Amino acid sequence: MPEIKLVCWNVNGIRAVYKRGFLDWLRGEKPDILCLQETKAAPDDLPPEIRDLEGYSGDWNNPMRKGYAGVATLSRRKPLEVKMNIARPRLDMEGRVLIHLYPGFTLYNVYFPNGKKDAVRLKYKMDFYDDILIDLEARRRKGEKLIVCGDYNTAHEEIDIARPRENAKVSGFLPEERAWLDKYIAMGYVDIFRRLHPEPAQYTFWDMKTAARERNIGWRIDYFFITENLLADVKAATILKDVTGSDHCPISLILKSG
Repeated sequence: MPEIKLVCWNVNGIRAVYKRGFLDWLRGEKPDILCLQETKAAPDDLPPEIRDLEGYSGDWNNPMRKGYAGVATLSRRKPLEVKMNIARPRLDMEGRVLIHLYPGFTLYNVYFPNGKKDAVRLKYKMDFYDDILIDLEARRRKGEKLIVCGDYNTAHEEIDIARPRENAKVSGFLPEERAWLDKYIAMGYVDIFRRLHPEPAQYTFWDMKTAARERNIGWRIDYFFITENLLADVKAATILKDVTGSDHCPISLILKSG
C-alpha cells in the first residue's frame, strides 16, 4: 500500500545545514512532505538548488527581521490550500506558522517560541500556545484530521528530558509549559511518537556548546501531534537521531495512503 512520509526538522539555519550535506540527506530520505523550522532565511537569500528543489514545491513564511525564526514546507504533493499564520497579528509577525490542507489531513508546520530570554518572552510563548489552540480547535471540531508538527520548545514529561531536576525552573520544562501540553493532550491531540515508543532516552535536541549529543544529554521538544481521528492511518513515527547538521535531529511520521 502506498505511504506518505512526513519529516519535520528544526534546521537552526537552512544555509548552515545546506553546507553540512542537507541536499544529500534529502535525496536519500525522500520525504513526501518536509517541514522545516528556524530557517533564518527567505527564498531570495538562498542558492537556487535550495530555492527550487527538484520535485518539490516550497512555501516559506519569514518575519521581517532577517536571520530569525521562519518556517518552510516543501512538498511533492500539491496542497488544496496554503495559509500563513493564524490571524493574530502580534503573534504572526515572527513567521512561525504554515498551514497546508491536503486530501485526507490538514498539516500545521509550527516553530513555537522559546521562553528562556525573560518573562516577556515566556508570556509571548504562552499566548502563542493558547492562540494556536483556538485555531486548531476550530478545525478539529469540524472533524478535520490534523497534524501539528514542529519544535514546540517544551519537553512534556520527565522521560522527555535527560536532566529533569536540573531544568525544573528553566523555560522549556516549566510547570506552566508542561501543563499546557497536558491540556492539549486531554483535548484529543496525540503525541504519536510517545504513543508508539514508551522507552526513555529518546531526544531530538542537544546543546552543541556542551557536546551533549555525544553523551545523549538531550530534550525531546520536536513533535508530531495528531488528532485521534488520524490514528488508524499511522504506520510509524520515528526520531532520526543519527542525522546531524543541526542541534535538533529530524523526526518522521509515515501514514497509510488510500
